[in-house]
Amino acid sequence: MKIFGIAGYKNVGKTTLIVELIEEFRRRDLRVATIKHAHHAFDIDHPGKDSYLHRKAGAEEVIVASARRFAHVRELDPGTEPALDELLGRLGSVDLVLIEGYKHGEHPKLELRRAGVPTSSLAADDPSVLAIVADVEIAGAPVPVLERAKLRAIADFIEAGAERV
Repeated sequence: MKIFGIAGYKNVGKTTLIVELIEEFRRRDLRVATIKHAHHAFDIDHPGKDSYLHRKAGAEEVIVASARRFAHVRELDPGTEPALDELLGRLGSVDLVLIEGYKHGEHPKLELRRAGVPTSSLAADDPSVLAIVADVEIAGAPVPVLERAKLRAIADFIEAGAERV
């Protein structure tokens, strides 16, 4: 499998770009997985659902399975967040993994910027940022700048620069 990341600060459109990229790579017949880093507590379970009740009662792990998919929820002790490599090792057989967030990881990535959202540059200090994707011109960028509107060109860049793991 190959990996490539999309990084950037809050509200620059990382998830929107990843959804569009997944659709593009699927048109190219690639099997795609994603890993998203959340900086906050999150829950995929909802009050009233059986699996939520299992966890609320004290289950450390809950698996919900059907004929079409399964989800595995594991409670973690504080400070035991799994490393990206560990999460990659849990994935099935796919061609490409798009990684959202993990902006300080060493995997190849794009930095996403959006007009009207002030951010500092990741590319200036991170050699794993191979290009910037932006909807505005960026003068003096330390890496190539790809136009946000040119999705196929962005996908081509990712395919060429993805790292095999």
